[in-house]
Amino acid sequence: MKKIDRLILRSFIGPLVLTFTLSVLVLLMQFVWKYVDDLVGKGLEFSVIAELLMYASATFVPMALPIAVLFASIMTMGNFGEKYELVAMKAGGISVRRAMMPMAVVVVLLTGMAFYFANNVMPTAMLKYRMTLYDITRKKPAVNIRPGEYYKEFDGYVIRVGSKGRDGRTLQDIIIYDHSRGANATTVIVAQRGFMEASPDNQYLKFTLYDGYSYSEESSGENFRTRPLTSIGFRQQSLNFDISSFAYNKSVEENFKGSYQMMNINQLDTTIASLERGLVERTGQWHTNMVGNLRAWSKYTSADSLQHSANPVSVDSLLNSLPGRDRRMVRLHARNIVVSAQQDAKMYGDMITDDHEYINRHYIEWHRKFTLSIACLLLFLIGAPFGSIVRKGGLGLPLVASVGFFVLYYVVGMIAEKAVRESAIGPEGMWISSLVMLPIGIVLTLQATTDSSFFDGSSWRKFFRRLFRRRT
Repeated sequence: MKKIDRLILRSFIGPLVLTFTLSVLVLLMQFVWKYVDDLVGKGLEFSVIAELLMYASATFVPMALPIAVLFASIMTMGNFGEKYELVAMKAGGISVRRAMMPMAVVVVLLTGMAFYFANNVMPTAMLKYRMTLYDITRKKPAVNIRPGEYYKEFDGYVIRVGSKGRDGRTLQDIIIYDHSRGANATTVIVAQRGFMEASPDNQYLKFTLYDGYSYSEESSGENFRTRPLTSIGFRQQSLNFDISSFAYNKSVEENFKGSYQMMNINQLDTTIASLERGLVERTGQWHTNMVGNLRAWSKYTSADSLQHSANPVSVDSLLNSLPGRDRRMVRLHARNIVVSAQQDAKMYGDMITDDHEYINRHYIEWHRKFTLSIACLLLFLIGAPFGSIVRKGGLGLPLVASVGFFVLYYVVGMIAEKAVRESAIGPEGMWISSLVMLPIGIVLTLQATTDSSFFDGSSWRKFFRRLFRRRT
């Protein structure tokens, strides 16, 4: 490897790693802000939160890597142009295309790694991520009974305590509202003092109450008229509350497998083939059922016999020959047949539309594994020539240009994905964003390698000055 290659790679890999890390962190912060309410106040261990963030970060890699390649390539070539290093390379016989070659080799390797990651690592990371997130959102907040507040996390109970001791277990002025038997049988327990503690297996929270009363009021039932209100005093009473749902329990992976986002290329091919066979079978079964029902309802056999008899009889003449009451009954029956057929057709049509959309989602995921990988190469073909043309490094123009190009790629990709999902276009529509960016990359590469002044502001100013002089 030549020294110039090492210089270019050292100037490119540093910004690439930095921008990739920043991109993942930005996407991760967006994820944290979205699910902050599900993470805070549940007493989760740090290892559980770290595991969730690790899996979430892995799912952001396919999106963060193209951004990093685009930003790093613009920054590297822009720095070379701004510091006149690119001019020195050209003076030494090194063209822009030759200067881009070491970075292109790295980007090609990253493209292969991105495809391997999307096909092999991404499904497992998505499975772990969805499973961990589901377990966290399902977990109830940690038991935190505060003085002077009503605690409602126990199903069927509302608890209020006047004060708590420093140990966090001793309670004073306790009121417990028991609605576990329904709204018509309410029990209110009042105690002067007590304490709470968890069972050894952390499945129950035990309240031991002292010196209190239990008031039971029923608004219906057998004891409604004879004993509508019952008061019972006690010196000591124990209550157990189930807190098993407050613990963090891991789900079984088998319950989450089967989603299209958790499959590789081979699994997607097998699943798509199976779904398409099932769709064909359901469509054929629907046609058979509809035709059979219409024949049974409208009695085509008798109608055909009337039409092909020696003296054919039209439907209108047949209806006119019937009495008024029978004629109304026939028309009502025919209308019911049509309405029922329309409802069945609409139901089966909605089912087939949903099946098509579900199959299209598998196709989208299949093509996404390739498009996000190829995006690294396409955005490099845009970023490196653009940086050599504008000759601006740093974080200003490269950041703005990177955001602009990636937003264009992302918006076009989202529009195409929606069209594919709704069957407006075929699954090949997932490549529309790549086809839009490819000509831009080719034009920029040609402009950079031929030293064209198309993007040079001074050349455009000279052109308009000459144009105005000629007009004058």
